[in-house]
Amino acid sequence: MSTFTIGVRRAENSDADAITKVHDAAWRYAYDGVIPAQELARIIARRGPRWWNRAIRRGTAILVMEVAGEICGYATFGPNRARNLAQKGEVYEIYLLPEYQGIGLGTRLFLAARKELSRFGFETAVVWALADNESACRFYRNAGGRKVARASERFGSVQLSKIAYAWNNGR
Repeated sequence: MSTFTIGVRRAENSDADAITKVHDAAWRYAYDGVIPAQELARIIARRGPRWWNRAIRRGTAILVMEVAGEICGYATFGPNRARNLAQKGEVYEIYLLPEYQGIGLGTRLFLAARKELSRFGFETAVVWALADNESACRFYRNAGGRKVARASERFGSVQLSKIAYAWNNGR
């Protein structure tokens, strides 16, 4: 009988290539047909191994999800960037390789990111999702998030609507 481990930990410099792979695959899966192709390619290309290595070295809060020693997801988080919202913390990104989605790993990674936010003193949190990304919106609703704001963001020539979901008291 073989066993494998599933875990979440802080990103290390040696993780940059694996995080790049997750970012590329997850963004293509989530946003193909939502974000214009040229803009999506530009966003993905900008976040290569050097970008992630610099982010890790600068101390950006990045968690990675490992299954059997292989990185299959990541989350970034920190102080809320939207001054008009009351929540103190924000999960900036949470992505898994497509083949690892829908089996509970995203929930585990999301809860770990929120736990880290609480450890930093951010008992309330917000996350933004593109309104056209129905699977992300469903994920945040199922995680207990409540809609607190709407905004839009420009991707090339397209303006896309996004929704903020919030959690209070570490829940």
